[in-house]
Amino acid sequence: MPTRPTIHRTYRTLTAVVVLAAAFGLGAADESTAGAAHRSPAPPASTPATLCAPAGTLEGEGGRRANVSLCASSGGPQMSVSAPATCRRAGSSVTYACLTSGTWTARRAGQTVASGTLPGGRDYPGPGTYEITGEVHVRSTPEGVDLQGRVHATLTLSGPKPAPTHRIEADRSAVPPKTATTVTYTVSRDADQGDGSARFGLIGQEESGVELTTDDPRCVNPLIGRYPSTERSMHALDCALTDLQPGRPASVVVEVAVKEACTTVVSKLGYWMPQGQAVYTGGMLVGPTLRCAA
Repeated sequence: MPTRPTIHRTYRTLTAVVVLAAAFGLGAADESTAGAAHRSPAPPASTPATLCAPAGTLEGEGGRRANVSLCASSGGPQMSVSAPATCRRAGSSVTYACLTSGTWTARRAGQTVASGTLPGGRDYPGPGTYEITGEVHVRSTPEGVDLQGRVHATLTLSGPKPAPTHRIEADRSAVPPKTATTVTYTVSRDADQGDGSARFGLIGQEESGVELTTDDPRCVNPLIGRYPSTERSMHALDCALTDLQPGRPASVVVEVAVKEACTTVVSKLGYWMPQGQAVYTGGMLVGPTLRCAA
């Protein structure tokens, strides 16, 4: 059984000031005249980078110890957080590798702006100083270190939040229970980059019995089950949009039939951005959520 450790000591909070350009690439934070001639050039503004700061030391019985850092990565529309650690055990000559898991919360000006699992990311909230707290579980391989605790670091990100490339709007924010309601979704592409292709999706809670239907030929309820099954998932809708242009949005009219049980209906959009034949060139946008309310 893992032992709940105590915090042996906490590193002094570090405020790492970093210059993130338009795509949040990590740049130099300070210039020294004496060392400028020998300093490596800063990476290009578009280069993804990770900023780390010591966050705390966990200690348990038998001289078990883990030094934990918190890291925020940038270079795209998301801020991803991880918690790398180094593990050791008193009197042991074993070289340990650390596995870290848990959750993280980022606060700015005292307000929670993002949270998730470790490692994991959320939409970049924009420039500012973030107080990042991690509830971490550190295990070693080979076995020997198993610790849990809370760690903390302060990271300052100063790059601008990128302008959104796509938007999803709905003409309603709620649908009443035990009725069928028509909802019109409007999908817009505002950036010149990329192309007119996007996959628009809606999904409700399966156990609620909600049915999402449309006469739009670009949309289908997804097939489920093995071939030759023709059964479809009526609580989900998938639309292939191919003609999105700046100034030319696409509208999808959907009938949302809510049964006895209430449900929310979430919307999302997957889209391509231009990077030649690179595999990971897309983005995902979360749209409005329909609530169930009278």
